[in-house]
Formats: sequence, structure tokens, C-alpha cells
Amino acid sequence: MTHAHDGGPDGEPPDGDAVTDGGEVDDDPAAADADAGGDAADAGEDEDAVHAIVLEFLPHGRADDDRPQHRRTPVAYALGDRDFRLFEFQLSEDAEFGIGDRVRVDPDTASGIERVRDVGYDDLNRGARQELEYVVSEVIAADERRFVDFFNDAEPISLRLHQLNLLPGIGKKLRNNVLDARKRGPFESFEDLSERVSGLHDPQETLAERVLEELRDDDLKYRIFVGVDAPTANKG
Repeated sequence: MTHAHDGGPDGEPPDGDAVTDGGEVDDDPAAADADAGGDAADAGEDEDAVHAIVLEFLPHGRADDDRPQHRRTPVAYALGDRDFRLFEFQLSEDAEFGIGDRVRVDPDTASGIERVRDVGYDDLNRGARQELEYVVSEVIAADERRFVDFFNDAEPISLRLHQLNLLPGIGKKLRNNVLDARKRGPFESFEDLSERVSGLHDPQETLAERVLEELRDDDLKYRIFVGVDAPTANKG
């Protein structure tokens, strides 16, 4: 997936346009639950609970575990569906997880999970990395309202940089199109966004690309989707 960028990654717009506190552009440069052993909780029971989608299940443990196979701990990799954190689960010997299962991580872990730790993209095996692209898109599609509201609520980061500019392919012109369109009323869906904003053909894919970029690149200055402190992580 590639897009043309007006500036570098997380960089400021090269044309010098200033973004005001109200989101306007100033031309003056000075201005679904799987049970996974029976314990995955219903999402409606606790709004603060952390859930994750299983990306990969390794019943014989990690390939880099040099212990004899019978001593290896089963593991699974998963993606948080609120803040896109990556997890590694150490599992009990009898645990059975399926790719795509939604399991509870906190405050009470699903049955079969003995230990949870945060990991980075580079810690994932090949299978988990391949599945990640599909799961990110599915999470965004399943929570459409939250991600559409990003376009409704996106704000300036500085006088010259707007949160919208962090999305792949969104430069000065497309950013202004979004800001102008939302003055006439909030966006209601991805389809509504595509119809009302000239040049924004697939907002869902654009969001997924940014999430994947934030997952893969530890050196990004700004994160809007990934991590417990990300602006969109606690909105629903």
C-alpha cells in the first residue's frame, strides 16, 4: 500500500500553511467474543476491560526457543482491539486458541493464559505479521463509528501540523477538503466520508495504513492510534 506524501513521515507540511486551534487552515505561515477456553468476557460486561484478537497460536512454542520441544511453553500473539498494542501470551499446556479469537487480557485473563507481556512488531513471527494486516482492517471496520469520528474530531498538533496530515496521502489540499466538509455536518460513515470529501477514496484503508506504520516504526514522533496514550485509544 503506497501513497504520495506532501511531506516526510510525521513531518510538517512543506508549504508553510498554519493550522489554527479550531482546526482551520490559516494561509499565513506565521499562524465478537471467542471463548478461548471458556473465559473470554462479553464486551458489554466491562467497558474498561482489555481484549485482544489472536494473530497466531504456537502450540509448540517460539521457533527461537532452543529448549527441547517437550519443555517449550505454548504461546500466542495478539492485537489489542482498543489501542492496537501487541501482546505475547504464555499459555498452559492444554490451551487451545484459534486465529481471530477475541480474548480478555485485563483485568482478568482468559482461561489458558498464564502470562501476558507487551511486545513489538519485530517480536512477531511471520505468520502473526501476515495476519496483522487483516486484523487491523477488521478492527477498524467493526468499530467504524470510532474511526469515522477521528475525521470529525482531528485537531491541530502545532501551528503548522494537523492530525489529519499524519494519515498517508493526506496533504494540504485533502486536509482542507476534510475540514471544509465537516463544517457542513459530522461524517456518519466511511461511505459518507468518501462521498463528501473529494480525493478521499478509501478512508478505511488509509487508517489501516497509518496503524500499521505506527506498529512497525518505533521512531515515529506522533502516534494517534497505537498505545494506551494514543488519542483514539479510549474513545468509543
